[in-house]
Amino acid sequence: MLVAGLFFAIMGVLVKIGAHKFSSAELVFYRSFFGLMAIIVLARIRRWPLATPMLGKQMSRAILGFISLLLFFYAIAALPLATAVTLNYTSPLFMAMLTPFFLHERPRKLLIGAIILGFIGVTLLLKPSLHADELIAGTLGLLSGVLAGVVYLNVIQLGRAGEPDWRTVFYFTLVCTIGGGLWMLLHHFSPLAWQDLPLLLGIGVSATIAQLAMTRAYRTGDPLVVGSLAYSTVVLASLFGIVLWGETLSADRWLAVLLIIISGIISIRAASRKLSA
Repeated sequence: MLVAGLFFAIMGVLVKIGAHKFSSAELVFYRSFFGLMAIIVLARIRRWPLATPMLGKQMSRAILGFISLLLFFYAIAALPLATAVTLNYTSPLFMAMLTPFFLHERPRKLLIGAIILGFIGVTLLLKPSLHADELIAGTLGLLSGVLAGVVYLNVIQLGRAGEPDWRTVFYFTLVCTIGGGLWMLLHHFSPLAWQDLPLLLGIGVSATIAQLAMTRAYRTGDPLVVGSLAYSTVVLASLFGIVLWGETLSADRWLAVLLIIISGIISIRAASRKLSA
């Protein structure tokens, strides 16, 4: 999950750079398209079979993930970025709440406490605010976090059923490419230049690596531990902001970073076993 956090943060940096020219709809499409091409190439080289005996489950996971992504980008467009990101990062908290219903397990109270602590840290770090006129967008942003939590549980279930990580990522990028392409048709299309390709390719590759690492983490690890470590994306993104754009953090935001790290450490130490693949 730490590898996934690193590459999600790298993807965020590239998306921030690309947003100067491309709309969010276009970036969603390119993020998925280049990732899909990478998975197809790897599948051909390594002779990975793309057909799945669990097509229905794979498609439901992919569609829910795509809807969550759409809601997240809508929230980013309509709300302050800090608010939208915080609402989306409630996904591990909702995953912890939904675990007993989906996986028929009883999560340890200390792990749930660590997830809540991490969410408090994210809230302090991003300092979100939600006004009455932003209620609809805020509700949709929160729904993106709920759906993302459900998606992560679906990934665990697919892993337990023997579905490989790359196949799950393949169907997710396939659905997002098709859906993102249709969504992009409703927006202005920015002409591509050769110098844009490294940036867009970097977004797709970093997103694909992050998705593969995240899928492996949820398939082989304790879901509440992995959910806590997902907050590493926020920490790493903050560090990238300092190095690349000179963004400085106040003392309370450094405290928030510390809370996020502590929540991950508590989760790891509290986990007494791993989920079986």
